[in-house]
Amino acid sequence: MKATHVNRWKKLLLFVIALFLLSQIPFAYRRYKLSRLHMAIQQLNSQRVVIENNSGLTEFKGVVHVHSFLGGHSTGNFEEIISAAQSNQLDFVVMTEHPAQNFNTAAMTLKGEHGGMLFINGNEVKTATGDRLLLIPGDEQAGSDSRWSTADVLSRRTSGLQLIAYPEEFKSWETGYDGFEVYNVYTNARRINPLVMFFDGLWSYRSYPDLLFANFYRRPTENLKKWDELIKEKGKRLVATAGNDAHANVGLSLNDSSGKTLLGFKLDAYERSFRLVRLHVLANEGSRLFIGDMSSARLDEKILLDAIGAGHCFIGFDLFGDATGFRFTAHNGDENKIMGDEIKLADQLTLNVTVPVSARILLLKDGLLIQEANGVNRMEFATREKGSYRVEVYLPQLQKPVGEQPWIISNPIYVR
Repeated sequence: MKATHVNRWKKLLLFVIALFLLSQIPFAYRRYKLSRLHMAIQQLNSQRVVIENNSGLTEFKGVVHVHSFLGGHSTGNFEEIISAAQSNQLDFVVMTEHPAQNFNTAAMTLKGEHGGMLFINGNEVKTATGDRLLLIPGDEQAGSDSRWSTADVLSRRTSGLQLIAYPEEFKSWETGYDGFEVYNVYTNARRINPLVMFFDGLWSYRSYPDLLFANFYRRPTENLKKWDELIKEKGKRLVATAGNDAHANVGLSLNDSSGKTLLGFKLDAYERSFRLVRLHVLANEGSRLFIGDMSSARLDEKILLDAIGAGHCFIGFDLFGDATGFRFTAHNGDENKIMGDEIKLADQLTLNVTVPVSARILLLKDGLLIQEANGVNRMEFATREKGSYRVEVYLPQLQKPVGEQPWIISNPIYVR
């Protein structure tokens, strides 16, 4: 009788082990798919051809919506942020510290040039209306903005950028803001099933930690729709940005009494977060920094913020391929304009798109698809209608689901 009981337990244990092993087959396959995606991305980047830019503007890439330990929701320090930005060869980082009641977090965060990069000190505030705004640069009044309505907070600001964060939760759609985050990494990551991510991590984190993002990245369809509708309804220009929402606070760690990490890992380390999505900005250089016989472009805060506010920028999901070199321009015989600009409707008005690799290019007018080209790195469209025109670029040569999600999202050109 006792032997029979033991045999039952052995059979149950073997059944559980077999069931567990079977459950791991999808995760093993997903790891295989990530390895294939990794190789495809490497091949894609080797095929890049950047067409010469004659606009007189320089392209700068950076990240927006970054938090440090100052805001209370992160443990990240300044050295980690600077090091991560350097390793990603960024030109700028926009800090958006959560405000505090007793001190000015915007004044205390990274600002100015550090490690050869420009840092701008902003705030992320939550108003009494329940809306969240990115105030760039931040100010000492941010600590009391939680007591004021969104309209009051926007009306008190006379300079800088005011961007809507988390537009899917926003309520106060009055005018006064300059644009909003159509994509946010944290918002997208909230769709993750923790159990699925745990096993994905066991199988793939060691080899492909960055590409785990590919398992949950999705086009921000509702936010893009809202953006298109607002531009059409209000007849004003609204800039679209992407938020890395970098906190470096997701993971496990074992620390000593001084806070030093003895063992652990971070899923959202700054270095990784800064690789996922970036804002590419076309701006005047301002000045050049000379080192020996070499020189490099150098930004200042006003030039950068003016360019972003003007919509002279595009969103690039650079994890899947360096988007540097994308251009969206308009020509009507008398004027040459870039994304973010207005241009007069004329008989010879053409819109031109160039991308650094062969891709699928979509041209949208007021949010509706009007032209598509596959396997090209150039597209031209002659328009005879007023409206807001923008571009989305896809990489179908990358496997599903990545190839079905946008690689580049441009800001519009407004034909008036």
